[in-house]
Amino acid sequence: MPFEFRLPDIGEGVVEGEIVKWHVKPGQKVKEDDPLVEVMTDKATVMIPSPRKGTILQTIGEEGGIVKVGAVMLTLDTGDGSATAVPPAPAQAPVKKETPAAESKPAAGSSRSLATPAIRKMAQDLGIDINEVSGTGPGGRVTKADLENFGTATQAPTAAKEISTAAQVPARQEVEEIPLRGLRKKIAEKMVQSKHHAPHYTFVDEVDMTNLVNLRVSAKSIASNRGAKLTYLPFIMKALVEGLKKYPLLNSSLDEEQGKILVKHYYNVGLGVATPDGLTVVVVKNVDRKSVVDLALEIEQLSEAARRNKVALEDLKGSTFTITSLGALGGMFATPIINYPEVAIVGIHKIEQRPVVRDGQIVIRNMMYLSLSFDHRVVDGAVGADFCSYVKQFLENPALIFMQL
Repeated sequence: MPFEFRLPDIGEGVVEGEIVKWHVKPGQKVKEDDPLVEVMTDKATVMIPSPRKGTILQTIGEEGGIVKVGAVMLTLDTGDGSATAVPPAPAQAPVKKETPAAESKPAAGSSRSLATPAIRKMAQDLGIDINEVSGTGPGGRVTKADLENFGTATQAPTAAKEISTAAQVPARQEVEEIPLRGLRKKIAEKMVQSKHHAPHYTFVDEVDMTNLVNLRVSAKSIASNRGAKLTYLPFIMKALVEGLKKYPLLNSSLDEEQGKILVKHYYNVGLGVATPDGLTVVVVKNVDRKSVVDLALEIEQLSEAARRNKVALEDLKGSTFTITSLGALGGMFATPIINYPEVAIVGIHKIEQRPVVRDGQIVIRNMMYLSLSFDHRVVDGAVGADFCSYVKQFLENPALIFMQL
């Protein structure tokens, strides 16, 4: 009898998952622990390994489809090979949806060339009839390089005529359809949930990071000796924990069904990490018990695992407060969306030199903005402002961080 592989109980209330990517197909032989399928849950994308050695007979469910915990996902021949493998279905070319005016790939110089609106605009600006250009992109699409090469080879005398002709030809409007699934779908669901449940307000303040900038420079060699890349995040985490200890309501969640505010007396800081698939929040546990260098090592390890889609489920849950860092992208202000059901989040902006007044003199200091969003059901405006002011003093005088250890 073929072995039926069912979606296992991944834990923490997960009842279903979305099939992100199959790593096997019918007829393929697998060994125990070989990767079978990536499944996206509310908490993480999990790579599920094969529990046994054998030959894949059938995979059940398409990529992007939803599967319930306990449902059969594939069948596996684990015996002597007497079971008949189901041959893989013939591959079908993806259907490209376009407006009714769209045509199949034309030959150069005939009908309408395939190109994005931006490339068509570029062709117009260059005075090039895009229908005369041979496309080398996917599906024969005309690329920027194709236009540049064509423009070099084309003589100028006909440019005015081409500009006139191109200006009279309306650009075809194309629509690319991208399925909303995987991590992007989960992000969308979480953001809507947060904005629907938590009435947000945002508080912004400016922090003088000059002393911390100097401290980091002097401490980088110490961290490097332990193999750590020292950023500002470990210091910011430590400062936030001091603020959360003084203002414990910000380290809580609201249980709406039970009508209770759940104050956490442990400090697990979530950190938003940009990945190719979207934003993932990894969780650094027990920040109050770890050194700055230990935090630097852990942040680097978790961030790299998230970018490679190799982060463990355990490292994606249990946060009590979240940091979203825009880093070098900076900007001045933001309105971060709370990582529900938490009640607060902080957005960190870039550090840059700006003129400020100190003791009646204009001096250059390393300044940074903090943007904090709070759930107004739990955190009053005055409390949010006090919390920010308290955290700010640790960032501006980082020696205070070490005095609290």
